[in-house]
Amino acid sequence: MTFAHPYWLLLLLILPVLAWLRGQRGKPAALLYSSAQLVRNFSGSHKSRAGRILMALRWLSVAFLSLALARPQLTQSETKVTASGVDIAVVIDLSGSMASEDPGFKIRGQQVNRLQIAKDVLKRFIERRPNDRIGLVAFAGKPYIAGPLTLDHDFLMQNIERLELGLIEDGTAIGSGLTTAINRLRDLKSKSKIVILMTDGQNNAGKVPPLTAAEAAQALKIKVYTIGVGTRGMAPFPQMDPFTGRKVMVPMQVDIDEDTLKAIASKTGGKYYRADSTDTLRRIYDEIDQLERTEVEVKKYVRVQELFHWIVLPGSLAFLVELLLGNTIWRKLP
Repeated sequence: MTFAHPYWLLLLLILPVLAWLRGQRGKPAALLYSSAQLVRNFSGSHKSRAGRILMALRWLSVAFLSLALARPQLTQSETKVTASGVDIAVVIDLSGSMASEDPGFKIRGQQVNRLQIAKDVLKRFIERRPNDRIGLVAFAGKPYIAGPLTLDHDFLMQNIERLELGLIEDGTAIGSGLTTAINRLRDLKSKSKIVILMTDGQNNAGKVPPLTAAEAAQALKIKVYTIGVGTRGMAPFPQMDPFTGRKVMVPMQVDIDEDTLKAIASKTGGKYYRADSTDTLRRIYDEIDQLERTEVEVKKYVRVQELFHWIVLPGSLAFLVELLLGNTIWRKLP
């Protein structure tokens, strides 16, 4: 419940003070008697409280009037958001090589691995696309649906947090992961369907060749943006020292199949990117964010129910009761 004119509620704070001041000093007596015994027959226990009851009814009616002037309202609002018409399936690599901690991948100054930086940048991207249906496919040796296409981005964020290395048998099934994302999008009626594919290796698993999946995407008018994650050359890969039990970094050759990723993007009308640092990956998502934009229509409906008449009614009743009693059984002497 809200109030259209809430400043009238301040009068409710003043009323107790006014009532107290009113009770401190009464009006001068209309008649003077030499002795109170002369008017004994006019007094009684029920009569002695009459003035207080009448005054209480008056203050009560004023309080209800003040509350009514504040115009209490019951507000019901509904916001209808029309989805932008852009459906996005994000395909993320969970193969073991995503554990590599490239020198350029840092979050708030802390060194992180490829999966951690991919998750961080992806969440930022999703936050900027509140009106898009976004889904998530994870893959290593096999693909699986980590999150259905949805506008419930809080649920999607929770699923991104659950992504961990080692959840799937190792390998890099790029073609199978892309095919799974295409199947999520193929039957949807959308203005634009896009896939964002992030990987750091070469296709070495799965039953679907990457270029075959790209041809399917082309036929279905699904645009694919491909991102090669990792620095060129050697990258530090964490391993456990069998003698000390501590984590040690071992140089590992970065082996991204850029030719295939470029071919997938070119065939579907997308674009290939190489991400070798946090800033680079963020700029890539910023560019995709700007390329895939449509206008969104947002309609907001607000229903307001006025409640002041329910407040005026008891206030008016209290005032009428005071007038009735004051002019009948509790009528004042002249």
